[in-house]
Amino acid sequence: MKKLVSLLLTVVMIASLTACGQTEESTENTSETVVEVTEEGTTEVTEEATSVMPSVAKEDIKVGVIHITDPAEGSGYTYTHDQGIVAMQTALGLDDSQIIRKNNVNDGDATAIENAMRECIEEGCNIIFATSWGYMDTCEALAEEFPEVVFSHGTGYKSNGVNFNNYFGRIYQARYLAGIAAGLKTESNKIGYVAAMGQDNSEVTGGVNAFAMGAYSVNPDCEVYVKVTNSWFDPEGEAQAAQALIAEGCDVIGQHCDTSNPQTTAEAAGVYGVGYNSDMSKDAPAAVLTSVVWNWGAYYTQAVSSLIDGTWTSANYFGGMADGLVDIAPLADFTADGTAEAIEAVKAQILSGEWDVFSGVIETNDGTTVGVEGASLTDAEITGSMNWYFKNVSVK
Repeated sequence: MKKLVSLLLTVVMIASLTACGQTEESTENTSETVVEVTEEGTTEVTEEATSVMPSVAKEDIKVGVIHITDPAEGSGYTYTHDQGIVAMQTALGLDDSQIIRKNNVNDGDATAIENAMRECIEEGCNIIFATSWGYMDTCEALAEEFPEVVFSHGTGYKSNGVNFNNYFGRIYQARYLAGIAAGLKTESNKIGYVAAMGQDNSEVTGGVNAFAMGAYSVNPDCEVYVKVTNSWFDPEGEAQAAQALIAEGCDVIGQHCDTSNPQTTAEAAGVYGVGYNSDMSKDAPAAVLTSVVWNWGAYYTQAVSSLIDGTWTSANYFGGMADGLVDIAPLADFTADGTAEAIEAVKAQILSGEWDVFSGVIETNDGTTVGVEGASLTDAEITGSMNWYFKNVSVK
């Protein structure tokens, strides 16, 4: 990131096409700094943004959302996305009948994904949020078939510049802060981390590294042990991974996986943890130091309101802490002394733009280095080619 900012970057791919619709579309053009999200990562470019979709009256808008599990799970990935939908609905004053949810749609089942999206379209949805990685190709295909419907895909890299975009964010900023809490709390100097995917997945690896770097910044003697489940959603496997890490001597358990099981496992074992997606202190109140949280309502509100007022631009959204998209939950009373002050100092640096997590020369666990003094890794490097681990990380 050349400018080291965490200001809201509205991400735009431009099309000169006019899509069909029910009302007049906006023709306002603006010049914007955008982030182009691709399979290789993200890069900043400057383009002229043009509204490419017609406006939809608020009373006529219908929002579809495709969930990989059920929001009733109450803590994890799907729950957090649905809380974002609820926040959007409240902010815009939409009726319950204007939100169409399709739950428990396996992101590895192409037929189920297509059926769910077609049902949303048949029920009149103008915009569909597809929250899981495996929904990407179906979004791409149906966006071409239904040019009047907006398809917005979470975590992916594809888009078409007209009615199909992607969205994600700088969750590593919050993970670094949570790592500070873990690094100050551990007494064994062994911190566990339940990871959904291995080193070749930049999204997960970037989170591991940010967390490990945050812990190291306040406790250079600590190590972060990673246990990989090879699944985004595996309740039993996540609990087993946490148990294995605790058996290794880890007394704080972090995670990048969908359920709160690593936190409840930590609580049962009398150790501590850092939750993910939502504030997991409600699940394991005696264990959770803090949680790395997504506030998806920041994006969902922006996206739906822009469709209503005719300014939707197929933005590939990549927000951060300054946008209110990512943060950490309130700290527990049993965090180590000085934790709040240490976190606030770093958070202020991130918000000011004077520093970000992957700045300067970074040592990896194989003895090599990445980055250069006085600069930060680019978004493309962070999201597309971070296939290395920080120096205090080991895989168990």
